[in-house]
Amino acid sequence: MQFDDDADLDTSEVRDVRGSRVPGGRATIGGGIVGLIALVMGLLFGVGPEELGLSSGDPEPAPAASSVSQVEQTCKKGRDANEREDCRLVAVVNSTQDFWRQEFTRRGGTYSPATTFFFKDRVNTACGAATSAVGPFYCPADRRVYLDLAFYDDLRTKFGASGGPFAQAYVVAHEYGHHIQNLTGTLQRAQDGRQGAASNAVKVELQADCYAGVWAHHATRTPDESTGRPLITTLTDADITDGLDAAAAVGDDRIQEKIQGRVTPESWTHGSAEQRQQWFYQGYRTGDMAQCNTFR
Repeated sequence: MQFDDDADLDTSEVRDVRGSRVPGGRATIGGGIVGLIALVMGLLFGVGPEELGLSSGDPEPAPAASSVSQVEQTCKKGRDANEREDCRLVAVVNSTQDFWRQEFTRRGGTYSPATTFFFKDRVNTACGAATSAVGPFYCPADRRVYLDLAFYDDLRTKFGASGGPFAQAYVVAHEYGHHIQNLTGTLQRAQDGRQGAASNAVKVELQADCYAGVWAHHATRTPDESTGRPLITTLTDADITDGLDAAAAVGDDRIQEKIQGRVTPESWTHGSAEQRQQWFYQGYRTGDMAQCNTFR
């Protein structure tokens, strides 16, 4: 996965609050038993903590900004994305939003952008307070994506994914899939409180995987608004394999087998490893969000 060295990165689409103190620290989730349940149930790559029923305390409307944003200082050009992990994620956010902005326009709609927040350990959101244990998530109440970059180490060490730059990009693109669902009105279908292999919760997650694949299909052909050239210049078959591997690693069956020693489909929230791979590849193969109807 390579980026255009001379492209300008738009750091306004990312807020870096890794160096800030979180007010209301008592209102956190994910620690101790709650954190273990979140992992066992596969509550990764999902919507915000309030929707998961894990929030406690009084939610803050937004995290406090750090006094010095690392990405604003260091992530200027595509060449920085080729060298630094946080800059690479800024570039992926830029590419993802470039695609969806153009896709909405092509379909006669208007895309509303979502900001990604980089945080460390815990963060307050309009959906409630969260810790890193809940994994990356999208909060529909403030239309923001939240990501502790340490999760990518967990993806390899705890969940057995091979890792790699595109595995990281897949995570970001999946969360923006939830943003697309929020804009189009399908995200709320997951909030009926039901679980299981045939639940709307699973269907919503699989559709977000499919939308991530749709972005990947177009990534090397989507012109960046500042240069007119694609921000991502190269995606190889090996990159896509890393994405598929990451999707499988966070399948409910893989996580349940690893943590509790058995698979219980009646408690699934995200779908099996095979399903997650299937729907990501469906989006990647077709490049058409209309082919991502997991509710049929």
